[in-house]
Amino acid sequence: MLTLPMSEPDLDPLRRQIDAIDAKLVELLNERAKVVVQIGKLKQQNNAPIYAPDREKVVLEKVRRLNRGPLPDRCLEAVYRELMSGSFALEKPLRIAYLGPIGTFSHAASVRKFGSSVEYVPLDEIPSVFEEVIRGHADYGLVPVENSIGGGIVDTLDAFLSSSAKICAEVLITIHHNLLAKEPWEQIKKIYSKPEVFTQCRHWLASTAKGRDIQPAASTSRAAELAATEPGVAAIGSNIAGEIHGLRMLFENIEDNPDNVTRFFVIGREAARRSGDDKTAIMFTTANKPGALAEVLDVFRENRINLANLQQRPSKKVNWEYVFFIDAQGHSDDVNMQSAIEQAKQHCLQLTVLGSYPRATEVL
Repeated sequence: MLTLPMSEPDLDPLRRQIDAIDAKLVELLNERAKVVVQIGKLKQQNNAPIYAPDREKVVLEKVRRLNRGPLPDRCLEAVYRELMSGSFALEKPLRIAYLGPIGTFSHAASVRKFGSSVEYVPLDEIPSVFEEVIRGHADYGLVPVENSIGGGIVDTLDAFLSSSAKICAEVLITIHHNLLAKEPWEQIKKIYSKPEVFTQCRHWLASTAKGRDIQPAASTSRAAELAATEPGVAAIGSNIAGEIHGLRMLFENIEDNPDNVTRFFVIGREAARRSGDDKTAIMFTTANKPGALAEVLDVFRENRINLANLQQRPSKKVNWEYVFFIDAQGHSDDVNMQSAIEQAKQHCLQLTVLGSYPRATEVL
């Protein structure tokens, strides 16, 4: 059967409905913003932090609970993240430091987490993100801590060894790699990206990009910059890198594992309040004796605390001495967590709570 095209008169009544709803939405959003301004004034009077990870978690969970469709949860979450970003700007403009340059996956993760209404500060190294937060030059920093394929990010773990920064939130970001270029695929002779990215796209490179020259770059953002300025060059990077450098997406999601997720920490000068579904990050060094690590882990088991992660790094003070990092489920204010920490200290040369923070339940 032939379907006749919809005429403008058929659409006009529906568009008028949308216009009327939009007018109400704008009015309600600004009513919400007026309340936000009052909250901001109270926070400043009491020297309270503008960003509250526990409140953020409650708001987003409420949005998902209230959603009856047809819009998916991810759509509404994105809307509310931008609303919260605008709220930060009304209460007190926030500066968010991240591992730059612009266009990196850390940049993309920062924007997904904090929205477009805050100020972003790209920095050359992960330790610099920690330093700018502690000095008060940035309100918060976002640093990668673990990749589901590549494992722990050693620069971030090592930075905790000498920093007083506290973890106040975690972010889970799906990492999709895309082939970006200004020219058509037939003209591409060289592909740039970080070496780690090539490893994560090995199958696609071996099949589709066979015969192209693969060259390392300092970052995916730098690769995109080269693709924008040199003829016959493409880059593997993020969507945001392509947008910044004016590149077209020739191939989308070329990573070998579509479930590649990177976990980021939001670091600040204070830990987050209890949300009811939290994790606590702890760093410790054990005494140099048989079974020392097992004794520490047993303490958490005896206090019925689940350990979600365990990593180690050299202490950089004494040869063959290691610092262990664990993620324990629960908040440092919980009675059983407080008991476990005090008992664990008896088996450690040093133990530091890096922060308690709401557990991330959604991948952005």
